[in-house]
Amino acid sequence: MWLVNTLIVFGSFLSMEAVAWIAHKYLMHGLLWALHEDHHKKNPGSFFEKNDYFFLIFALPGIACLALGIYTDLRPLLYVGSGITLYGFAYFMVHDVFIHQRFKILRNADNVYFKAIRRAHKMHHKHLGKEDGECFGMLFVPLRYFREAAKLKSDTADKKSANA
Repeated sequence: MWLVNTLIVFGSFLSMEAVAWIAHKYLMHGLLWALHEDHHKKNPGSFFEKNDYFFLIFALPGIACLALGIYTDLRPLLYVGSGITLYGFAYFMVHDVFIHQRFKILRNADNVYFKAIRRAHKMHHKHLGKEDGECFGMLFVPLRYFREAAKLKSDTADKKSANA
């Protein structure tokens, strides 16, 4: 049974990337732009944004699943809620901590994956309006960003070895 439960957690986690992509593209850059706009047009004097309400909006389904899974016979929802919650934590760590540096840690990660997601997110933020956006995902981004990051890392390593 632990294998099934683990697969439910993992599947829920992976599914949340699709949910986040769809919500970002069609809700945040659509009907709910009023909440998301300040994320693209930063106020440097403010730590919090209206965009932070999405943390609560996306936490509610995870909390509901956890509660239903614990307090009812719908035990699989506990594992769905766990996957949603783990995704929320990963999203927070990648988006708020790593990419936007809301907390000054993980600044110098020299890893192809981290460089690729940072570059894809930078491309997303080059659009200040709600239209013409790109790269709406968070943890999985188009392969071209991985290729660019790998090439940059290789070029940097080549320069270091040539100077040695």
